[in-house]
Amino acid sequence: MKIHKEGRRILFFTLLALLAVNLLLFQLNARAETFNLIFAGASVVAFLLLLQFFRSPFRNLLTHEDLLIAPADGKVVVIEDVHEPEYFDDVRKQISIFMSPINVHITRNPISGIVRYFKYHPGNYLVAWHPKSSTKNERTTVVVQSDAGPMVLFRQIAGAMARRIVWYVNEGDEVSQGEEFGFIKFGSRVDLFVPIDTEVKVQIGEKVKGGQTIIAQLKTTPPTLFGK
Repeated sequence: MKIHKEGRRILFFTLLALLAVNLLLFQLNARAETFNLIFAGASVVAFLLLLQFFRSPFRNLLTHEDLLIAPADGKVVVIEDVHEPEYFDDVRKQISIFMSPINVHITRNPISGIVRYFKYHPGNYLVAWHPKSSTKNERTTVVVQSDAGPMVLFRQIAGAMARRIVWYVNEGDEVSQGEEFGFIKFGSRVDLFVPIDTEVKVQIGEKVKGGQTIIAQLKTTPPTLFGK
């Protein structure tokens, strides 16, 4: 398992800071040995928690042109028909995945195709499961014209703890299913908006893995191998 590039700088300087503080404590506060040992133990635990957040595990990616693959690790918290106002301005099926701080926070392209729209929105930091987080929080919106035909919109949404969204795509880019399109730091959510006739393959509360779990199947004409 590798450490993601977004975490290497943070981990390096965090390690230096923790080492410096612990060395100072053992030199300047030598009499408080018990406190120093407790603080050292807490420093190790804190660093390991940060380390696991930036892990980048190997994934055997599942790809198929009309299958929507999970863009992130987490739990499905929303499956409903809603009005999508930013790009489509019509009713779409929304599927949302909540990412806790212990999940892998890499975000992946759920489908292959061409990026037709991209926009970054500064915003608030409501808790990621709040109904208004999709439109009020800091977020990015990406719309891909899939190789299967239908347009798919997906959003990275910052949460109460997530204070930085990173993205690697721009309008006009050709993207491949399962490849990284960004990273969200410290707790967040990813929303997907697909055509109403899309067949959802997951349920509320289900845990999914980015690049591996089938989220839904797009309707194509004629249907592909996975179609009906």
